[in-house]
Amino acid sequence: MAEMNDDDLLDALGVEAIPLKAANRTPREERIIAGFEDILRFYQAHGRAPLHGEDRDIFERLYAVRLDQLRKLPEAPTLLAGMDSYGLLSGTAAVSVDVDDMDEDALLAELGVGSEVVDQNDITVLRHVRSTTEKRAAEEIANRTRCNDFDKFEPLFERVKIELANGIRETRTFQTRSMDEIQQGVFFIIGGQLAYVATVGEEFTTKYERRDSRLRVIFDNGTESEVLQRSLQRALHRDDVARLITDSSAGPLFSDKAEPDDIESGTIYVLRSQSNHPFVAEHRELIHKIGVTGGKVETRIACANKDSTYLLADVEVVATYKLHNLNRTRLENIFHRLFGAAQLDLTIEDRFGNPVKPREWFLVPLHVINEAVERIRDGSITNFAYDPQTARLVS
Repeated sequence: MAEMNDDDLLDALGVEAIPLKAANRTPREERIIAGFEDILRFYQAHGRAPLHGEDRDIFERLYAVRLDQLRKLPEAPTLLAGMDSYGLLSGTAAVSVDVDDMDEDALLAELGVGSEVVDQNDITVLRHVRSTTEKRAAEEIANRTRCNDFDKFEPLFERVKIELANGIRETRTFQTRSMDEIQQGVFFIIGGQLAYVATVGEEFTTKYERRDSRLRVIFDNGTESEVLQRSLQRALHRDDVARLITDSSAGPLFSDKAEPDDIESGTIYVLRSQSNHPFVAEHRELIHKIGVTGGKVETRIACANKDSTYLLADVEVVATYKLHNLNRTRLENIFHRLFGAAQLDLTIEDRFGNPVKPREWFLVPLHVINEAVERIRDGSITNFAYDPQTARLVS
């Protein structure tokens, strides 16, 4: 029997060879697939479908909205059937937005992939689809959880926003690719959110002989992330609009040029409360109020036991520091920036029974306050942050 090739065998079997038709998807279908691929990657990374909720990461919430909307598209089950091996489209998660009245273009806009293409006949070049680089930058810091002690950090974010508005702080791009800019106590903007490096873990060496550290980063939406220093560094440089927030400078505190809030001479005072509140009584040696006045301290605290600012109790003056030609607002800002993470979290009732949360009280040892004042005087305070875990100033 003569040797037969493939075509001869098919002909002998009576099978007609029909060439496979290449898939020809429309730009709209390509956009739907691109949106679903993000959801698949999330499922593969976390073992579950993305969920809604304010405590969820912003990207997870975006993917959850996308998934809800894809379930509403009539052609999605057929188009994505070959990709949906996890049964994501058949889920019953609640829809967080009303998509019933949206037309196709509105749905695509909500999917985050847009409806425009550079060339209507070119399905390979799309607009409004995040590049791989942008996705990686987002994923570097995307795995966030709820910050359970966010109330300790919230005043810091509020203070920074005020200082930015008043010009005490500024934002700038990252000038170098060094990790030295990412240190404890530093604020920056990434992904449109304000972030704060709360702690820097012990330094270690990677398998590629590079130094690295584990960070705890707090975000102003009440979430936090444990991320490697180098990972955050990459994410910051990949984000074109990321900014480093400068520290509140100590230089103008003792400037020869007068400013509106300058006082010719003044006093930094440190108080210790005589309150009988159980928590205050237990930690009395650590709890201090730090303030600045241009007058006499004794006059300032004369009616402390009637003022909720002073915990409605008498106070003891444990330290005072005389300063000249200082800017009171900037000086107070420095103390809040420095000791903000150790701010006393205590709510008391005022004389009228209204809840009050006093500020300017901190869980900081007196010797650390002494050191901070000395560093304010020599201008080196901007290079230091307070570590509540070790109760000391760290460079």
